[in-house]
Amino acid sequence: MQAITVQDRNAGLAGMSLTDMPYPHAAENDVIVRVHAAGFTRGELDWPATWTDRAGRDRTPSVPGHELSGVVVELGFGTTGLSVGQRVFGLADWTRNGTLAEYTAVEARNLAPLPADVDHTVAASLPISGLTAWQGLFDHGRLTTGQTVLIHGAAGGVGSIAVQLAREAGARVIGTGRASDRDRALALGVDTFIDLQTEKLEDAGEADVVFDVIGGDILDRSAALIRAGGTLVTIVMPPRVQPKDGRAVFFVVEPDRARLADFATRLRDGRLKPVVGAVRPLAEAPVAFAPGKRTPGKTIIRVTED
Repeated sequence: MQAITVQDRNAGLAGMSLTDMPYPHAAENDVIVRVHAAGFTRGELDWPATWTDRAGRDRTPSVPGHELSGVVVELGFGTTGLSVGQRVFGLADWTRNGTLAEYTAVEARNLAPLPADVDHTVAASLPISGLTAWQGLFDHGRLTTGQTVLIHGAAGGVGSIAVQLAREAGARVIGTGRASDRDRALALGVDTFIDLQTEKLEDAGEADVVFDVIGGDILDRSAALIRAGGTLVTIVMPPRVQPKDGRAVFFVVEPDRARLADFATRLRDGRLKPVVGAVRPLAEAPVAFAPGKRTPGKTIIRVTED
């Protein structure tokens, strides 16, 4: 099979290439998925898990990418809950070969059934962004109806999903971003938008939950916006500044089959609309990783045509 691989950590993007790789092995409770569409995170080449397994041993050449949508073609020993020929989407393990490949092995529990009328490119854009948004808002932030949430990067991959989920939960939403993000954020449903380049973050007022995807100075300053009993949640780094009368939480997203199934229902009902940007073929994945002009939506790699 063909896959995008990396072998030299010091080579960066120059070390990514389209390579012939052995067909993956389905371990116990695994499935093999024929990948139709895959998502990735641009920072993956800096993650230790891209280069080593759980025991810290080198595992190169390794395949990046951790979001996928495709079709089950093989079941490992003991696998239940899925069947050959079933459409699925989900999140691949951080320390195993990923989804920028024609086939990949995934734990069955990390995948959810995908309805026939949901496009693979849409489904592949959702696992990391969707689960991160849900876990940040509700599992860690404990957001409830009537509260106020401030979402940094409201027009981005995670932020755009978080805005939609918070609005449906009945929360008041303050979004932040650049001036060019304002219209998209307002269309998603934010009540107030703060341009971080020209407006003061502190003018946003207090919030019950602040959901941070930026880090640095913005994360530090956000602590002062947490009202008593509230929560500052970030996916970037452990907070250096604690809210005076609240909590601060740093977390890494975890797989959740039940939540993915819920997202599939929301997709079908039109209650959740991921923002998909460019769709590129597998051979162009290294180009897609490269930093460049900011474009709306999440870039998806089309691996197999439907």
